[in-house]
Amino acid sequence: MKCHSVAALWSPSPPSHHITAVAATPAALFTGAADGTVLYWPLPPSPPFCPRPSSLLCAHAAAITALCPLPSPASLLVSCTAGVLSLFSASAPLRCLRRRSLPPWAGSPSLVALLPTTSSSTASSNPRVAILCHPHDDGHAHRHVSALVVVDARTLAVLHTAFHGALSVAPPRAIALTVCSDDNAVSVVLADAHGRAQMVPVAEGAAIQGDSPRRLSVSSLSSFASAEAPDGSVEAVALSDDGKVVALVLKTSCLLKCVVEGSVLGEVSLANTSLCKEEETGVKGCLAGVFFLHGGECGGPRSEDGTVVRSLVLWSSNGGAMVYKVAVGTPPLFGFEAVCEVPGISSEQGEMPVVQYCQMGNCLIRVESRPYKIGGSLFWKPFISIWSMDQLDSSITMNTESPPFSKVLGEGSLQGEEFRSELFHSLPKSDNEVEISSQLCSSYINGSGKHGRTVSSSMVLSEDSHAPYAIVYGFHNGDIEVIRFLNLLPAAQFGSGGVYPHISERFFLGHKGAILCLAAHHMHAHSDSRIFRRALISGSLDCTIRVWDLDAGTLLSVMHHHVASVKQIILPPASTHQPWNDCFVSVGEDGLVALVSLQTMRVERMFPGHSCYPSMVAWDGVKGYIACLCRSLHSCNDMGSILYIWDMKTGARDRIIRGTASQSVFEHFCRGISKNAVTGSILGGTTSASSLLVPILKGTSTLQSHANRNGLNISSIPMNHHNAAHSIALSASAAHDVKGKTPAPVDRDNSAYNSGKSGSAQITNKRKKYPIKCSCPYPGIASLRFDLTVIMSAQGMSNGNSDRQLRDHLYGDANKETMPPGALDSISGIQEMDSPSRESLEGQLLRFSLCFLHLWDVDCELDKLLVDEMQVCKPEGCHIASGVVGDRGSFTVMFPGKEATLELWKSSAEFCAMRSLSIVSLAQRMITLSRSCTNASSALAAFYTRHFAEKVPDIKPPSLQLLVSFWQHPSEHVRMAARSLFHCSAPRSVPQPLRVQRNKIPDHLSLSDYMDKLIPEMQRDSVSSYGQLKADGENLDRDDDDVEDTSQISLWLESFENQEWLSWIGGTSQDAVASNIIVAAAFVVWYPSIVKVKLAKLVVNQLIKLVMSMNDRYSSTAAELLAEGMESTWKTCLGTEITHFLSDVLFQIECLSSAPSSNAIYKTAVAVTMREALIGTLLPSLAMADIMGFFGVIESQIWATSSDSPVHVVSLKTLIRVLRGSPKALAPYLDKAISYILHTMDPSNLIMRKACIISSMMALREIARVFPMVALNESMTRLAVGDAIGEIHSATIRVYDIESVTKIRILDACGPPGLPSFLKGPSDTTTTILITALSFSPDGEGLVAFSENGLMIRWWSLGSAWWERLSRSLTPIQCTKLIYVPPWEGFSPNSARLSIISSILGHDKHKNSESKTRELDEADNLKLLLHNLDLSYRLHWVGGKTIKLTRHDQDLGTFQL
Repeated sequence: MKCHSVAALWSPSPPSHHITAVAATPAALFTGAADGTVLYWPLPPSPPFCPRPSSLLCAHAAAITALCPLPSPASLLVSCTAGVLSLFSASAPLRCLRRRSLPPWAGSPSLVALLPTTSSSTASSNPRVAILCHPHDDGHAHRHVSALVVVDARTLAVLHTAFHGALSVAPPRAIALTVCSDDNAVSVVLADAHGRAQMVPVAEGAAIQGDSPRRLSVSSLSSFASAEAPDGSVEAVALSDDGKVVALVLKTSCLLKCVVEGSVLGEVSLANTSLCKEEETGVKGCLAGVFFLHGGECGGPRSEDGTVVRSLVLWSSNGGAMVYKVAVGTPPLFGFEAVCEVPGISSEQGEMPVVQYCQMGNCLIRVESRPYKIGGSLFWKPFISIWSMDQLDSSITMNTESPPFSKVLGEGSLQGEEFRSELFHSLPKSDNEVEISSQLCSSYINGSGKHGRTVSSSMVLSEDSHAPYAIVYGFHNGDIEVIRFLNLLPAAQFGSGGVYPHISERFFLGHKGAILCLAAHHMHAHSDSRIFRRALISGSLDCTIRVWDLDAGTLLSVMHHHVASVKQIILPPASTHQPWNDCFVSVGEDGLVALVSLQTMRVERMFPGHSCYPSMVAWDGVKGYIACLCRSLHSCNDMGSILYIWDMKTGARDRIIRGTASQSVFEHFCRGISKNAVTGSILGGTTSASSLLVPILKGTSTLQSHANRNGLNISSIPMNHHNAAHSIALSASAAHDVKGKTPAPVDRDNSAYNSGKSGSAQITNKRKKYPIKCSCPYPGIASLRFDLTVIMSAQGMSNGNSDRQLRDHLYGDANKETMPPGALDSISGIQEMDSPSRESLEGQLLRFSLCFLHLWDVDCELDKLLVDEMQVCKPEGCHIASGVVGDRGSFTVMFPGKEATLELWKSSAEFCAMRSLSIVSLAQRMITLSRSCTNASSALAAFYTRHFAEKVPDIKPPSLQLLVSFWQHPSEHVRMAARSLFHCSAPRSVPQPLRVQRNKIPDHLSLSDYMDKLIPEMQRDSVSSYGQLKADGENLDRDDDDVEDTSQISLWLESFENQEWLSWIGGTSQDAVASNIIVAAAFVVWYPSIVKVKLAKLVVNQLIKLVMSMNDRYSSTAAELLAEGMESTWKTCLGTEITHFLSDVLFQIECLSSAPSSNAIYKTAVAVTMREALIGTLLPSLAMADIMGFFGVIESQIWATSSDSPVHVVSLKTLIRVLRGSPKALAPYLDKAISYILHTMDPSNLIMRKACIISSMMALREIARVFPMVALNESMTRLAVGDAIGEIHSATIRVYDIESVTKIRILDACGPPGLPSFLKGPSDTTTTILITALSFSPDGEGLVAFSENGLMIRWWSLGSAWWERLSRSLTPIQCTKLIYVPPWEGFSPNSARLSIISSILGHDKHKNSESKTRELDEADNLKLLLHNLDLSYRLHWVGGKTIKLTRHDQDLGTFQL
């Protein structure tokens, strides 16, 4: 069960965002950039608008080509040039639901269109999209192979290929859909820059595999329209929504052409408009884009004369736009009218921004990408403005010849205030290109250069992969900064304060260009001349590679073997042998791949001759080969790819593979590396590579796990160059590249599970699990993913070598200059300090996690308690944000700031559940580690369970389905936290189909206030009032339609679609149904007053099926819920079915106890957990609910199962639990219990006796301990059993010989002679309490019995010879002596206890009141007897012939026999 929490570290400077794709929904704006980032701009439902981005969607490492909003449920489909598709939820937290890669033969997606839902589409109810994949237009005359594939928009699976081949038109610039009116057939219309169109029909099809053979579908063309090329170059192309009209934007005009006929419908002249006028600065505007408006009057209805009115938007490069209404009728009927105008952007100097427009209802959104330079590199800043097409701006003086100006409704941008802790005045102006000085970067102290630098590369360093200890930033001005986190040891004091008391900075200066790649390597061998442990390697835009001593901060070497920028640094794989394990591979944009030794600081091998820049490089350290995949810049599919394989030892080129086979061979090469990988590396942990650059290979469950399993490591790629989007490099780098240590093997269960899952005899990859996984998806953004399962299982981390190594790493010689003189002394004395400073590395790991996961500045008192008492460092000076994990290595990161994180708490129930569960579990674990942290940990847990909702009332309650998924978590702290959060949020989160509608909410009360008033009332409801609540619920339900309620509840219990929380934990549709059942059953058991009464009957059978399904996540929980509510709820619902359920449970236990097969080792742990739940929890509750049925089942199992079956031992253990849990209910069936126990000890069945003898003797001793009317002699050879309840005239005591398991005597214990009529009870029956206590004499030759009914003691004095002589005679024997016990103080004859005196005194009174009192039937009399049965009487031997009677350990009298 996955439980991941994400925190992000942002650099001080905002990221660059060159917008390439835009999409708008009624609630938000999405912008995709050239570096693969997607920004989410939430918008209010009505003006005024102030757009600002709130989150960054991380799923792509290449330029975004299309953003396609999807309906119901709202989501967003994103495509990039690398062929990767991703699906995000359109509402917060915008989590990545799917991340898949298109088939290699398809190419790069360029255009995406949402297909309409037709009645004939029965294959899937999910929406479909048509994706056009084709190579870039390289200007050559020959045509490239393009593909049009239809993709399921929810699963991202390719349904079918509509077209694959050479298009009859030039590379399309626009895409639209058209529906035939005759047969509703859907066709895709593709238009090129010359206005020529090709129509491709989209037929229904089933899903195909991604590597299916190509389908050449040239014959599938529906129509092809040819026309004369327009005069002049075409700037932009747009198609109408119905695909019938194409608009071509020229320099000074816009042509509208008919798609089918190819004829020109008309021309919109723009020569004298503001779009083409020369500005005052001399810059002449030119048309840049066009699109047709949709909705409203955009595609107006056809009039009687056939005229169709369409609306389109034209904009120029200066940002100005005009909205036109165009009327198209029968040729030559054509007219147009300017509706409104958006003013352009004034620019005094420099380049104009790149402008795009999109529509949002009746508004136009102008999206600008404003350029500016930092350190010689071009960066882009987004700016958003929203304009109304209905409202006009009266403040602007309008020319009578020009259309009115639109009114601006709001503006916004990525200003960067989120990243600044103090005043920052050096941001560039938004409307022109500004050169920002990057000098004085080494003077970090004064803060002048802090925000002026922009990060070009970054990576996170982790020591032993326990927790990150430093982050490395490479800037565009060539500086490198290492920030070390010193809060791993909170007891140490660093300096006397300052702005950043918890971090330490170090600078590496020397590069003259932007830092493009970084790597950190721990040396395996030490040279005499070069003594350094850790090396920092940096590649730059200045064509040099510099090697630094990471500890001392000194420069070791400068290398100049590249003549172009160095874009990749690849570290040696884990299994590389000496001397190659102290080398690295550098890849330059000049096409050179070089092998450099860190021991000699020389280039050992050079691999030249690549056709272009090797965008993907993999290093096999075992076989000694390097694979370089070169992709053509003019081909996005595999036709232009070439794979070079080099022999690392000899430097010779082994082979060249061209064409489509190059990608397949490269993937096979990477899979071969994974077989030799001992452990997987943390992506971005040792290099600055983006974690999103790993190719999505087939057969991987998640991207991150696959990359870790394969040991793949990605080198650094700059994200601000046009061809860097396709760059990727792979190396099997392991975690001990940093430390140089062999990782610990994985636990047995995990390795067994992996081997069992593979189902082959191959060597299992033992992959080490890391509590915190670090990665850098984009420069300047570091993500920390906290794995709660691994963190909670990291128990037993000692305070020995790990702590010393960590301190040595953090506070080595290199750090002395940045620390005060007394700091090292305080560190060395840490072991002598009080708790919690003396805790293990686990405590430091928990504090580090809480530092990033806790939401600071919401409760100041709690923050102070955490800092002072728990010594958790508050992250001041760091820009920390929250995030959520997505599919296959993707995630969504919020922008820094408390408000952005609070919005996440307010919008996502899944995020609330995951983050609260993580923090509460960590807090509870801290309590067990340190007693001094008890107050702070308890306050922290209480805050996230109850007080957070009081501080911020509008946060969402946690998802109940997600919480119950962790009720069977291996960690006890996680289980406790999940249950606590469930109980705190359950009253506020009752699902609508289950909630009982008692009273309407008053108008003056909100829902939260009403729940606050209702919860205390529910808590006051006791279990005894459940019957009244049930009756009230039945009366309330009579008014409703029972059939409709039942169907709604059943549909909710069986629903599994659109369950977004499943992807958070890696669940399936079966998990969705199971969690719904668990939630419903929990409400029935714990909160019956707020759910419908009929829910119990509807859910009980589902709960039983879940128990029998052997679900490793929910079956044990279902068994616990059945056991807990059996007596109060389920017993009434099941009735006689309990007996059948008992048989099924015993059969399940027998199956679980059987030996597991060789390929089911993983199921062993699950079987043990399930077996414990069935035996220890469910079976005793079932037995207590139906004791008679329980004995019938276990007696039948003796003959139905084998003698050595574990069912017999389980039955005995269950009997013991019933004895301890409900002894009075077992009193009428003492004979059956004794008979079954003795049957399991039968000497004639030696196999059963051998298996059950220990449990049988335990059961006998337990019966003798609980029931005073059962006695064992001191030698454990004889057993005496008296009738607890029965007929007065047939009361007996049976004596058994345990060794032979036979009945040897029957003793007569009937009523006292002479008073037979006085023994009648209050009713007509003579059933009453008979034998109260028994005891053997110390010599074993006598037996004494006490009967509360009659207050008498009977004594049988029997010698040894008498026992032997009469052992075969079963004639009842009268007692030797009868003693009447006088009533003791406090004994009342009018009590409910049916004594002889109460019978005498109350008999006549009862006769006189027969007409007023209802007679008790036999069942009611039995219940009354069981209620009055007192099991506290005991008989103790004081001497040889003296007996003492006690009750509740109080002496009632001593009697001489």
